[in-house]
Amino acid sequence: MQELILKKWQKTDAAALVFIANNRNIFDQVRDSFPQPYTVNDALKWIEIHGTKHPCQNYAIWLDEQLVGSIGFVPQEYERRHVAEIGYFIGEPFWGKQIATTAIQQLLTIMQQEKKYSRIEAYVYGKNTASMKVLKKNQFFLEGIQHKAAIKNNKIQDIYIWVRFLETA
Repeated sequence: MQELILKKWQKTDAAALVFIANNRNIFDQVRDSFPQPYTVNDALKWIEIHGTKHPCQNYAIWLDEQLVGSIGFVPQEYERRHVAEIGYFIGEPFWGKQIATTAIQQLLTIMQQEKKYSRIEAYVYGKNTASMKVLKKNQFFLEGIQHKAAIKNNKIQDIYIWVRFLETA
C-alpha cells in the first residue's frame, strides 16, 4: 500500500466525497444522519462544518492522491469529557485493502498526542463484521452488545460497543 494520509477537508474534495459516499452499501453501515442519496450539497455542508474546526476532528482519507474515505471522532462532554467516539467509512472500491486499519492507527496517534482522551468508543451494527475485525486489529475490545438497540432500514439491529483505552499522561 502506498502512503495513506489523513488530511483536513477542503471544498475541492466535494465531488470525490460524493463519488465514494453516494453508495447504499455505505449507508447501510452508518447512522441515518448520513444522507442517502449523498449529493454535492451534502458534501459541501460536511466540508464547511468539519473543514474549519480547530483542532481538526474529522479527516479525509487519501491514498495515492485519491480520496478513499473519511474518519473522525466526536468528543463527549461533562463527566464523559475523557471519552471520544470514532467513526469512519471507506469507499466500496477500496474495501479489503487495510485502509481502515491504517486510518484508525493514524487517528489514534493524533488523539494520543492531544492527551485528552483515555477512552475511545466505536459503535458498530451487528452485521458489519468487517468493521469489527478492523477495530480488533487496532486493539479495541468488545465491551458489550446493545441488543435490538437501533432501527436501520426498518430492521431492528444490535449495536456492538468496541472500546480502546489510551494513555493520557
